[in-house]
Amino acid sequence: MSVARITKITFKSKESCDEMVESYVSNAPGEFPEAEQLLHVKIDDNTAIAISLYKDDDAMERASAARDKRMGARQDNYENVETHTGKVRLNHQN
Repeated sequence: MSVARITKITFKSKESCDEMVESYVSNAPGEFPEAEQLLHVKIDDNTAIAISLYKDDDAMERASAARDKRMGARQDNYENVETHTGKVRLNHQN
């Protein structure tokens, strides 16, 4: 069963959020090659959510180094970061 990591980031500015969104959309597929699925949602000018699905906890853990590098490079731009992980119970696609 897949696992998910959900990260909600509130940025200090719209510009910081926009820059991160562009970078994530362009680079995340290469940075997280074991991800089964990557979703990114910009909620408002300063807030975004990234959702990544992995086949298991080990795959998600292996992705942590890339995640730490990405998050650390922008940490001064964050107002708040919330991260949750859990087992995926439904992954419906039409």
